[in-house]
Amino acid sequence: MKLNNKVILITGAAGEIGMATVKSFLNEGAKVMMADWNISVLSEYSKDLPGEHDFIQADVSSEDDNLEMVRATLARFGRIDVFVANAGVEGKIGPIDECSLQDFQRVMSINVNGVWLGLKAVLPAMKAHGGSIIITSSGAGVQGSPNMMSYNTSKHAAIGLMRCAAKEFAPFNIRVNTVNPGPLDTRMMRSIEEGYAPGNAAFFKSQLEQVTPMGRYGRADEITGMMVFLASDDASYCTGGTYMVDGGNSC
Repeated sequence: MKLNNKVILITGAAGEIGMATVKSFLNEGAKVMMADWNISVLSEYSKDLPGEHDFIQADVSSEDDNLEMVRATLARFGRIDVFVANAGVEGKIGPIDECSLQDFQRVMSINVNGVWLGLKAVLPAMKAHGGSIIITSSGAGVQGSPNMMSYNTSKHAAIGLMRCAAKEFAPFNIRVNTVNPGPLDTRMMRSIEEGYAPGNAAFFKSQLEQVTPMGRYGRADEITGMMVFLASDDASYCTGGTYMVDGGNSC
């Protein structure tokens, strides 16, 4: 039970990575507050989960919602030991000069502003006792990709936020790291495949699998081991790191 009685707040809990991570946290003895805009998915998913958990509707691009999800977690569980800033969107696929300002701002508001506002909201609750903050970045956060400027920029920015926070929060014994998944069998990748190859997404997937050293997409539940490690005391001297879980794509 690596996370016995640790209180964890996770955003983007209704997505595949979020749901798989929540289940792993609970199986390791944590108490979990799930936050997501899609409250209906959280409500249904929570029915079969083990352990102590709760959920709240939250738009991470809203400062008020970030503050409220922290307040709700403290009211329910009394403290926050781990914050997982996992919420994110992929945006539209297309060349830089065809990207609309509206789409760019939407991606940045969730993937960057959402992380920053979450850090601001949770820090006062964690300063007294320390803990761990985990930001979900991406393989796209360490290398460029054509036609995904908004997403790539946001995931690079998430790593920049992490590195600043790791240095600022270290005196409070708060560790800050990113987990960087590669291509996964998730809704987001289905959207990206279709964006790159409309009507021929399966071919695009096969091409991407061929250039992945491990020869396949990952699964959402293959990300959770890294999440558990960074949330646990096993990672007590790990901060400021980008932890790749990408089948070798960043080699």
